[in-house]
Amino acid sequence: MKKRIFNLIIVDESGSMSIIREQAFDGMNETISTIKKMQEEQPDIEQHITLITFDSSAKKVIYDNALASKCKPLEWNLYQPNACTPLYDAIGMGISKVNSQCAKDDNVLVTIITDGEENDSHEFTLSMVKNLVSKLKEQHWTFTLIGTDNLDVEGMAKSFAIDNHLAFKEEAEATRQMWACEREARKRYNACVKMECDMPQGSYFKEDDAPSNKKGKKNLKKKSL
Repeated sequence: MKKRIFNLIIVDESGSMSIIREQAFDGMNETISTIKKMQEEQPDIEQHITLITFDSSAKKVIYDNALASKCKPLEWNLYQPNACTPLYDAIGMGISKVNSQCAKDDNVLVTIITDGEENDSHEFTLSMVKNLVSKLKEQHWTFTLIGTDNLDVEGMAKSFAIDNHLAFKEEAEATRQMWACEREARKRYNACVKMECDMPQGSYFKEDDAPSNKKGKKNLKKKSL
């Protein structure tokens, strides 16, 4: 049976993201390009993309379980930071959507990027999101939280039961470096899927745990089916 990876990418589009609008926009396109390239290089692994941006005026599903090969670069007007941050609703909606589309043995990689804390959710609570994350981590789901360094990113990640977190400075060059770090981690994740190995919990952003490294190979374990 063909392996499948569901890439769920949830990006904050609240007003404060206007500071790094260009870098956030470029980063989303570069990530789409990276996933498409991985699909070309590893045709035995089917790549799906769900891309959601959110603010309090709308939660936009730009790609909904789309095959990577069918995804095109985003147009500039699709990402216009505005309003508040319904973080719980965006995460809950995204997880629920992908969970209804994938099978138990599929691999799901969830990437959440925000520069602010929750301040406008109406459908999901923190405990609801945490319960979803905790349950799905047992089913080949990997969750990552990326936030600006004005936040307690580690504390936020723990509150969601997310093991992988990364903080970055909200300025142009630091944002570009963050996206580059995320893309390299995504490549390591895909290598693990190809080798049918689990990444150790909390190691998504750690280069030492890459399958190509001896140390990483020691720490990797065969997936339990």
